[in-house]
Amino acid sequence: MSRHSRVIDPRLRVADGGLSRPVGDRSSLLWLVDDAAAEPAVAGAKAAALAAATRLGLPVLPGLVLTVEGARRGAQLHRAMRASWSTLTDDGRVALAVRSSSTVEDGARSSMAGVFTSVLDVEGWPALLDAVDVVLDSAGQHPMAVLMQPMLDPVLGGVLFGVDPITGRRDRLLVESIPAGPAELVAGLRSGTRHVLSVRGRLLESDEGRRHRSLTWRRRHRLASLARSTGQAFGGPQDIEWAFDGSGRLWLLQSRPVTAAPAPMPISGPVFGPGPVAETLPEALSPLEEDLWVEPMRAAIEDALKVVGATRARALAESPILITVDGRVAADLDVMGVHERSRPLLAKLDPRPPARRLGAAWRVGRLRGALGPLATDLVIRIDGDLSEVPALAALNDDQLMVVLRGCQRSLHSVQGHEVLCGMVGIGVGVDDGHSATAAALGAVAKARARGLSDAEIVAAEPVVLALSAPAVGRSVVLPPATADSIGVVTAADLAPREALRLRARWLHELSARIAAELGQRLHDRDALPSPEMVRWLRLDELEAAVAGAARPGDLAGRTAKPPGPPLPTEFRLAADGTAVAVVRRKGRRLEGRGAGGGRAMGRVYDPAEGPPSPGMVIVVQSLEPALAGLLPGAAALVAETGSVLSHLAILARELNVATVVGVPDAVKRFPPGSTVVVDGTSGEVSRVGEEVAS
Repeated sequence: MSRHSRVIDPRLRVADGGLSRPVGDRSSLLWLVDDAAAEPAVAGAKAAALAAATRLGLPVLPGLVLTVEGARRGAQLHRAMRASWSTLTDDGRVALAVRSSSTVEDGARSSMAGVFTSVLDVEGWPALLDAVDVVLDSAGQHPMAVLMQPMLDPVLGGVLFGVDPITGRRDRLLVESIPAGPAELVAGLRSGTRHVLSVRGRLLESDEGRRHRSLTWRRRHRLASLARSTGQAFGGPQDIEWAFDGSGRLWLLQSRPVTAAPAPMPISGPVFGPGPVAETLPEALSPLEEDLWVEPMRAAIEDALKVVGATRARALAESPILITVDGRVAADLDVMGVHERSRPLLAKLDPRPPARRLGAAWRVGRLRGALGPLATDLVIRIDGDLSEVPALAALNDDQLMVVLRGCQRSLHSVQGHEVLCGMVGIGVGVDDGHSATAAALGAVAKARARGLSDAEIVAAEPVVLALSAPAVGRSVVLPPATADSIGVVTAADLAPREALRLRARWLHELSARIAAELGQRLHDRDALPSPEMVRWLRLDELEAAVAGAARPGDLAGRTAKPPGPPLPTEFRLAADGTAVAVVRRKGRRLEGRGAGGGRAMGRVYDPAEGPPSPGMVIVVQSLEPALAGLLPGAAALVAETGSVLSHLAILARELNVATVVGVPDAVKRFPPGSTVVVDGTSGEVSRVGEEVAS
């Protein structure tokens, strides 16, 4: 017979008084059934929670607590503790779990998950004393009690969250299980089988096949009941460690508040994505750049959609069309017709959408004939306007502001025509003319052969601006010359849409140079700490500063936040304005499993470099407890194995570290020094410049 299996129903020994008789100094040693054991300051948070659960009739194993006061007395208690140990273990026939129970762990805001040490399978009195010392040594400066309970021999164990810790949804339970106790699961050493249950225990999702279900209906029902009972007992959703023994009995091993669970994610609303605008504005923008370039683009897209008429007027009026998230621009994919929504049957029978499309097709047919000449006329007018702009140094501040506002109006017109060209199919085919990129590459190749610098190339061949993204106060950096010249392609050879896009880029560059000139002038008269700070003004603040107003008081703080990671391909906005990826599983699980912490980008940490720098990404094979010290300041954590509900994953969520577990070959795929994007919600991990792993 196993030493563990002798404990068939340990609570029977409580009923006959075996674990309720005095143990000596009651300030030092307590049974879980004692009233004082339910006080966290006396028994530590973990033991106190189990003591409270015991008093409420929840299925808790019996336990002996060396209190915080008792831990300070040490060897003085050996005689009293040995007598209690003998009672708890049936004179040493039952192995124990010796667990930390600090006063600072298992709180509502911070769990301190995995920070302190527990020792399992402790057999014999000398081993118990050693285990207690190990637990107390892990306390550091924190008050620590020690909880001793019989070891089980579980057939199934795991972790249950009374709320989805990734999405914040309270209408579902998240369970991970392994065919043993939960110790290796919470330590991050094993990946569990994931199950999503309704609050009544109905199976919603599972990694297991239909033929083999370790989490049977009866077990699911009992776990859901335990989640409800602990939630009611402790005033909110709980993080529960549990186990089923060989007789089928469910045991509560630990219960603590779920920490770092976000507000419920939105499940409706428009789907956004950077796709339609990424080629024009691919990088994170400063506040001034947003005002200069995003607003004209928004108005242009809205006008084009109205002209074509394929979008409902109400939907267009309610849509933001374009948004920025941490400076990165995204479009409403629903209103632009890029994202296909599922529709109910009655909506599919609605005759209005087909009629709207028919009307749009008629308008597009008329537009197609007229738009080409209109685009050509607009290009000629913009070229004429740009050629008349004098040297910026020759203009006063007010004149510069006039030209800056004029750039916005011209951008509105140029980009509106460009969007229309795309919608009606003018200048988008291979036979419609050359691309601006081809012309730019050819110009760079010829200019490099002449030995010109980047600045000289831009001045001589402005078509090369098609190879760079717009930015205020940053010099244009061109690619090296190609080995093979593209050929003789000039701006006059461009397709209509490409010609319009190139003019938009020229207008971006002019407005960027005007803003930089104004920034230098404001700095020269001590209105700005540095010329570059102009990027962090809003456009109306820049106009006010030019007129003599003081700079905003929070201006210095605006530069502190680094640009966020690239946006997901498709996402919705959470209540706090963060991007929540729209995941299309189509019956298959993503390679990684999101463990929370949001979305982040950073360089993969190399252990050979010493301690990680802030903002780095830690990529490991498994979630070992030693990683806890590396998490503060890290941007993200990626592991090949591990559980969403492990101690390290919980701690990472509390620290807002984007975390993904279960990523095959992560260490090989994301080597030290590479830059990766980690989405703790969807489980996507990708190297910058590569397709997202899915």
